[in-house]
Amino acid sequence: MGQGDVEGVLEFRDMVDTAAEYAPQMKAAGADVVVVLSHAGLGDSSYSVPGLPDENPADDIAREVPGIDVMVIGHTHRDVPEQIITNEVTGEPVLLTQAYRWGGTVARVDLDLHKVRGQWDVEDAEGMAIRTRDYPVHPAVVEALTPAHDKTVEYVNQVVATATEELSGADSYWRDTPIVDFIQHVQTETVEAALEGTSYADLPVLSLAAPFSRTAVFPEGEVTIRDIAGLYIYDNTLHAVTMSGAEVKDYLEYGNGMYFHTVPAGDIFDPATDTNLNNRPDYHLDLMSGVDYEVDLSEAVGSKIENLTLADGTPVTDDMQFVVAVNNYRRSGGGSYPHITAAPLVYDEQQEIRQLLIDWASEREVIDPDDFFDPNWTLTVADVPVAQ
Repeated sequence: MGQGDVEGVLEFRDMVDTAAEYAPQMKAAGADVVVVLSHAGLGDSSYSVPGLPDENPADDIAREVPGIDVMVIGHTHRDVPEQIITNEVTGEPVLLTQAYRWGGTVARVDLDLHKVRGQWDVEDAEGMAIRTRDYPVHPAVVEALTPAHDKTVEYVNQVVATATEELSGADSYWRDTPIVDFIQHVQTETVEAALEGTSYADLPVLSLAAPFSRTAVFPEGEVTIRDIAGLYIYDNTLHAVTMSGAEVKDYLEYGNGMYFHTVPAGDIFDPATDTNLNNRPDYHLDLMSGVDYEVDLSEAVGSKIENLTLADGTPVTDDMQFVVAVNNYRRSGGGSYPHITAAPLVYDEQQEIRQLLIDWASEREVIDPDDFFDPNWTLTVADVPVAQ
């Protein structure tokens, strides 16, 4: 579902303001204990878009909104069974508890309540993590879930194509690889087909894709739905926007400048230590197809992109116009990339990218990198390509 599907239909309000409205209502209605269930977590937001509030304001809610005793939080997927934040209005402690991802833990909260003048008051709150691995599976739950589990396993094990060679995502975060170009090719082909006969048909189509998984691999031979889902691990849908040459360069400068460490001239780039700058996860590094470019790691942030050209060697100028295929997460502001959220939308057919990959492979029955691999970008140090 994209922004256009809910605009004017649903209202998304600031979470702090919303909590400030409803917490007093709960107290007024007679609640002795107010517990806030919030998918928002703690820490920095992956968005930085003007007018878009913080996506992880749990600590702000606890600090600013009076009357809350406990917050059960999520989204950041950390194992934090107990964290105490003092409310600035009342001076009272607020317990925040967060269970670990994928059901690894269950958060338990114990409250010590005392009755004072006919009302229960929270004297103490304690959070703890119950580790699910320490408990045996419940036979009734297993029995209830087995039909759906078996059906899912059967589905993901379906063979959709044959790969002519093994394709791995292990190095995709620092060098151009066929497995990511598979994504780029399908996105580009889909957008080009959709824009045939429109005023955008003559514009070059670029594509953006992130190296989501270092463990992704298409084995030589049979490729299953499980393998493709292991490459594209999110339920993103495909969008396309128009951008200028200047905006494309800014976009690449931002992503590469935020992800790669600066490597002084003469030093050797090490993928193990010179990536993930500022704890930037791999899924926030966008790789681009449709243009050729080099990323000179010895240059300062904002000046790393060099030799940005079209495939035929024509330099990309600021005023050139492109159609850029991109996922809905990035276009909505995820990763805080410049220009992308304000760029004119020219394609949004609610097509899930993972399904597009599955459909492409199923229709052709063969995954051959000769059909889509285009090594169009490379890392350099002082214009010397890094070892591949």
